[in-house]
Amino acid sequence: MPTQQIPVGDDVGAVTEARAAMWRSRLADKKALLILDNAASYRQLEPLLPGGSGCLVLVTSRKRLAANEEVVMSVEALPPDHAVDLFVRLSGRPSDALGRDVVDELVRLCGCLPLGVSLLAARLRHHPSWSAEDLRGRLVAARDRLGELRAGERAVTATFDLSYRDLAPERQRFFRQLGFFPGTDLDPHVGAALGEVSVVIARRHLEALYDDHLIDEQPGSRYRLHDLLRAYARGLTAEGEGMDHVQAVQRVCTYYLAALAVANGHIVRSGAAVPPVPDDASRVETPVLESRADALSWLETERANVLACVRRANGLALYDLVVRLAAAMAPFLRQAGPWDQAVGLHRTAAEAARHTGDQRAQGDALAELGVVRRFTASYPQAIEALNDAVTAYDAVDDRRGKADALNQLGIVWYLTADNEDAARAQTEALALYRELGDRLGQANALADLGMTHRQMSRFDAAVEAQSEALAIYRELGDRYGEANSLRDLGVAHCLMGAYDLAARHHQEAFDIYLELDDRVHQAYALNELGVVRRLTGDIEGARTAHNQAMTHFTELGERFGRATSVRHLGVVERVTGDATQAIRLLQEALDAYRELGSRGGEAASLSELGVARGIVGERDGAIEAFQRGLEILRDLGDRCGEAEVLNHWGTLLFTSDEPPAARRHFDQALMLARDIRCPLEEARALEGIGRCDWTIDGPGHGVDSLRAAVNVYRRLGVSASVDDIERLLV
Repeated sequence: MPTQQIPVGDDVGAVTEARAAMWRSRLADKKALLILDNAASYRQLEPLLPGGSGCLVLVTSRKRLAANEEVVMSVEALPPDHAVDLFVRLSGRPSDALGRDVVDELVRLCGCLPLGVSLLAARLRHHPSWSAEDLRGRLVAARDRLGELRAGERAVTATFDLSYRDLAPERQRFFRQLGFFPGTDLDPHVGAALGEVSVVIARRHLEALYDDHLIDEQPGSRYRLHDLLRAYARGLTAEGEGMDHVQAVQRVCTYYLAALAVANGHIVRSGAAVPPVPDDASRVETPVLESRADALSWLETERANVLACVRRANGLALYDLVVRLAAAMAPFLRQAGPWDQAVGLHRTAAEAARHTGDQRAQGDALAELGVVRRFTASYPQAIEALNDAVTAYDAVDDRRGKADALNQLGIVWYLTADNEDAARAQTEALALYRELGDRLGQANALADLGMTHRQMSRFDAAVEAQSEALAIYRELGDRYGEANSLRDLGVAHCLMGAYDLAARHHQEAFDIYLELDDRVHQAYALNELGVVRRLTGDIEGARTAHNQAMTHFTELGERFGRATSVRHLGVVERVTGDATQAIRLLQEALDAYRELGSRGGEAASLSELGVARGIVGERDGAIEAFQRGLEILRDLGDRCGEAEVLNHWGTLLFTSDEPPAARRHFDQALMLARDIRCPLEEARALEGIGRCDWTIDGPGHGVDSLRAAVNVYRRLGVSASVDDIERLLV
């Protein structure tokens, strides 16, 4: 599965349970043979056991596992006859040409272990001039030199030693260096860095070692050492070569820094700071990456290896390399995750920077930690990390870093609807970016300030800030920023009633996100498109868009976005007449928003929940939802949301035969809607006032308000509401 679809989080138990459930659902109704090889414990393998009865699970382990399974077999080694048969078959020679007594001794010297027998037979196959007696003599000599090792390990190690001694000295050194690689599989570029040779020479060494059965070949011209061979290679380091390990890790980390610089050149946004190339990168051969797709593919392949190198470098106290590798991986991990691994990486980098006393680097690591925490909706932790980053940047007077951290803080506060704090942070960040002449930073701060203004129902200010940001993004050729500004302009225009323009902006944004392969923001654009479609009467189009968005968010583990999709689907169900299903979905969204600490989402859910409860006759529950939603919206300064709730509440009172009270709510909504230029809520308020006057004073009264509502609805293209009012007027 793509890494973004795999559940992540800080609660290891919950994450393990979620991953196990996903794994079991994949295996449901399937017949499969599962081989769980080299298990360390029953606890390790237990989450991988399928739930149904259609699978056969074979577990191998070097340890005796305490488990009540159907069949438990203790496998010491092959029976001697089987070991002899295996050796004869793999040697490629007739059994009568080998000599049964000699072969018996050879497999005995291997402890009848399949790995040793296989390697030994392969040695004979690749040396046609050798006899079985020649091989026996070499193995006996190698075995005698191993001293105190236990019998089984001694025999296998002797087989390795026999293969190793047959290598040329330069290939022996190359093989030893491979043992120091912290990752799992490698290509010739990594081999070149480890062995201090050219890529051409490294490729030759790797191919030859594969032919000698000392490494395994993997898809994509990659190679891997068996874990026993890796341990054997490390054990070959001669006395006096103790620094080889450290130097090998330094070389491979330097290679990855150089290669990451090439990859980042394709994926980092135009105008954004790119981690610097290492000083000695000119001596490093990097892979050819000609496009963004090439860069993303290489990063996906090497992600686990780079993270393993960071862990090894940290263990060797190579803190500068830890900090630089974390910074170089940050752009990719922001986009592709897994975010739980990114959290661990940036924590490690922050601690490494503290060891070196580099406060600027510590600020960078904390800022990245805050960004990833935001992605996982861990908002309090994100705010803590970003505030610590601001403090670190202040200590070294790094205004660019401080501006970036403030920008990210503003985004978190926007998401939690702390609008005043968000606006203050973005305004301060914008001032710093302007002082520095940082155009991309200015665009980012303007875009996020526009979003905050829009959330506070300051639509004109929102459009002004977002339009300025869009112009800068286009000037810089920043497609990602362009798409974000287009999407938010679409939201603002939708609230201002310009539905055609809003739909066009959202579609343009979605197309750019598709081009950038950014599924998170594709989903956000789909949600916004769904809202416009619902408001203009395309209910099924809205349902499709929100369902597509929810699928993306669910697979990516983006909880805030998923909650928003669920809320919009609840509104769709309410509009189509299924109030019971609407209540279920809206309650689910409300619970998610409350868990995430999103007060804006909570208020929006309460508003719609009040409408749905009113439809099913739960009048008290509806009023309670409206009251709580209104309190939150007034606290947040969201006057458009406040007008919407007042209109919903007024409609509930009107249908409950309380037209005078309903009219008071519609009057308040009308005043708010006109003040902030929100035409949809203005039309709803006018319609409500007209219907109340008609009911209170008799037919014919309230006609002016109803006609005014029709004019606004027509301008908006909301034909269903126009038809309802015109039927009443007729």
